[in-house]
Amino acid sequence: MVNFAVEPLQLRHLVPAHTELDAHDGVTYVSLVAFQFLDTRVRGVRFPFHHSFTELNLRFYVRRSVGDELRRAVVFIREMVPRPAIATMARILYNEPYVALPMRHRVDGDPPRVRYEWRHRGLWQTLAATARGERTVPPPDDHRAFITEHYWGYTRQRDGGTLEYHVTHPRWAVWTAELTELPDLGRLYGDDWSMLTNPASVLIADGSAVSVYPGKRV
Repeated sequence: MVNFAVEPLQLRHLVPAHTELDAHDGVTYVSLVAFQFLDTRVRGVRFPFHHSFTELNLRFYVRRSVGDELRRAVVFIREMVPRPAIATMARILYNEPYVALPMRHRVDGDPPRVRYEWRHRGLWQTLAATARGERTVPPPDDHRAFITEHYWGYTRQRDGGTLEYHVTHPRWAVWTAELTELPDLGRLYGDDWSMLTNPASVLIADGSAVSVYPGKRV
């Protein structure tokens, strides 16, 4: 998880209806996140050759108040996976902005070294980092918890509405990390994101079982 501090103005036109930008200690963040889906099932069905794969996404953070509950959430700017069928399924179920690209990854060592690669416009690009120190479960008010502990997602719909979906998982243990390779995000996502060059933080999370529930309009 590579996290960049950005001006709120950079994101306001992307905020789904009925939500507002979220921040930690007054700072708004965009995160580049690479990870592995393992043993994935859609409504209980495990699809052959499509159950374990890599994803890369660019996301930011919003919140929505529902009664006395504050729902802290993520919004995806773009999500990339290696198989077109996965991207198509995600677009159908959640209208999420998925695309398919050739991808590969390597994770080794203790503390871990992680490397994610994808081919875009004929060139391989790389995101790589090395964990430092001990992994810990951060306290709730910590920056690391703000990045990792979001249990809702929101997606703008083509008609201007918003889809809300619930996500559950245990709290994650994380390492702080040293970034060793960062791709040209302007090349990958467009000129509006070319300023994402100097991360505010880099984290590696252990991960866990995750459940994503069907979405509903709000």
